[in-house]
Amino acid sequence: MNNQEILTFAKNIIHKEVVEIQRMAEMLDDCFVETIELLRNCEGKVVVMGVGKNAPIAQKMVATLNSTGTVAQFLHAGEALHGDIGLIQKKDICIIISKSGNTAEIKSVLPSVKEFSAKTIAICGNITSYLAQHADIVLNTTILQEAGPERLAPTSSTTVQLVLCDAIAMVLKKLKNFNSEDFGRVHPGGSLGKQLLLKVEDILDGMHRPQVDIDADIKTVIESLSSGRFGITVVMNKSEIVGVITDGDLRRMLEKYSSFEHISARDIATFHPKIIHKSTLARKALQIINMHKIGQLIVVGDDNEYVGIIDFHGLTNEGIRAEE
Repeated sequence: MNNQEILTFAKNIIHKEVVEIQRMAEMLDDCFVETIELLRNCEGKVVVMGVGKNAPIAQKMVATLNSTGTVAQFLHAGEALHGDIGLIQKKDICIIISKSGNTAEIKSVLPSVKEFSAKTIAICGNITSYLAQHADIVLNTTILQEAGPERLAPTSSTTVQLVLCDAIAMVLKKLKNFNSEDFGRVHPGGSLGKQLLLKVEDILDGMHRPQVDIDADIKTVIESLSSGRFGITVVMNKSEIVGVITDGDLRRMLEKYSSFEHISARDIATFHPKIIHKSTLARKALQIINMHKIGQLIVVGDDNEYVGIIDFHGLTNEGIRAEE
């Protein structure tokens, strides 16, 4: 096959799968609505079962449900026959995904699944099968043909199953008013989770707290600036934060004064610096930094004590974006 033939063949595969998805969408009926109502009002968890090539589809559905507000667990039909069926509780609803609906594992396990669970829902490509005949609700995923040579490998059938599972999860998400903040809470390690949940104190390096007394000499100021990694040191009057000195302040001092012998921190400090509480959301800190065109913020604790410095690079390196 030349390059053009490869592209044409691939496009044909995709087109065939799209056609089957469209057919499945047209077949949606009241059984889908009944499925949604059952899952929406489920008092237990949703157990999604599969075997063979359907098992990864079931696993993906479980992952999508869990991340969008519906508690779910995967159960391999084969493992269910050897003790794992014990995870099903009487308030659980079981979704069983199978193209044929007649595999040995499905036929063997279904009676026990019906006994253990509240209801069974079949996502099945054969509405005359054992599974379809014995499930409480059947969602029809019958296809005309698999895409690909000889139409042997599961292609269109698993794609249709996947799309239907996504439709179920997204309708449930909408009905439960599961918003971006909810999504962030169950994705604490993702960029959205960090954006919505990460606080200043979560990324604060409390070991680096450069500071000088307000009457410190210039040598002490320079040493404090050099010891940190922020290009800034905090000016203290006893335990009170009164100002900051940055690398920029030091450069301006060099331009302004010809002699530095009697210069102290109070002579070159910028007073009334921008301060933020450690419990503030990180994205709010970045917004303040951008608004005031500064590089750092002084971070304080509950008693207004100095606990550290947060800077622009530390925030953006964590994937934080400023609020709009």
